Amino acid sequence: MATLTRTLTLIIRFISITLMNKTRLTASILSMTLLVSLFPAMAEQYESHTHYVMKFVDLASPLVQFRSDVPANMVQCVEGLELIMKKSNGMPACVKPTSVQILIERGWGIHVLPDHDGSDNNSDMFAMGGEFAVNTETVVYFENYTGYLAVPDAEGSFPGIVMIHEWWGLNDNIKDMAEELASHGYVVLAVNLFGKEAATTADQARQLVSAYDQQAGIANMNSAVDYLKANYGVEKVGSIGWCFGGGQSLNLALNNPDMDATVIYYGSVTADKEKLASIDWPVLGIFAGLDQGIPVESVKEFKKSLDELGIPNEVHIYPNVNHAFANPSGDRYAPEETKDAWQKTITFLKETLQ
Repeated sequence: MATLTRTLTLIIRFISITLMNKTRLTASILSMTLLVSLFPAMAEQYESHTHYVMKFVDLASPLVQFRSDVPANMVQCVEGLELIMKKSNGMPACVKPTSVQILIERGWGIHVLPDHDGSDNNSDMFAMGGEFAVNTETVVYFENYTGYLAVPDAEGSFPGIVMIHEWWGLNDNIKDMAEELASHGYVVLAVNLFGKEAATTADQARQLVSAYDQQAGIANMNSAVDYLKANYGVEKVGSIGWCFGGGQSLNLALNNPDMDATVIYYGSVTADKEKLASIDWPVLGIFAGLDQGIPVESVKEFKKSLDELGIPNEVHIYPNVNHAFANPSGDRYAPEETKDAWQKTITFLKETLQ
């Protein structure tokens, strides 16, 4: 009930801004909210009127909603439009679905995701599923950048993995995933491409991504590869990343000819065969069928180019999930699809690196 009342209160705020002459409507909604808060038994009757209130949400622009304290990820678009966040200032915008990918590729827009909830992460689901105990430490691997290193507690040599974070930065979720992957017999270096503390809100993450320099990021990831080879004698190296990190995993592949495996979780891809021709190792792609920023059509074009170039690949599109479905801190989390995708990842890395 508290959530319901708060939601209606937010709606009232921006309705009041855009419908200043609708005083009778505003007074009616305010009265309804007060009655519901005082008499919970009226909640059922209130629910039946929700469609009436929500009809007016469409009359307010995304900017008006945002300025009325509606969280960016809760902004409503009229039917047929998709929500996106402007990269430069964090303002929400409603655009045609066909425009989402274009705006993201051009650097104008970014996905709108809920704020990060650090109380939940992948560790409970995977629970160190590998056979090895793991040692961890923070290491300097590139200039003054520190990463999170997870190493099997056992004698012998292991393949290396460069792990690349989402737009949140190097947070506890990524560190847990580094430990999980290391338990399967890999030396995992989770890089920090931003060189700053991880974000917890969408706006903080947007600022980190906006300030990101791609060329510096490529140098950062290449240094991570060099660090693994120089300090742990790894003979094979792969990369894995989610969301922002998925796109960076591909960028590493396009800018380092000595990789041995690339894993991309719903990251930006390209179908440019001239660029992809530099890849000489297997690629695994995990994508979401409902993702408007990286639509199925672009994923299929990506796979088609890989096939035509003779690059071994596995591309899996989960039809009923959206971008960031493998992140348990968000409301798009899909546990069954995440488990299946992770098992495919473990199998792929074992076949290509071990």
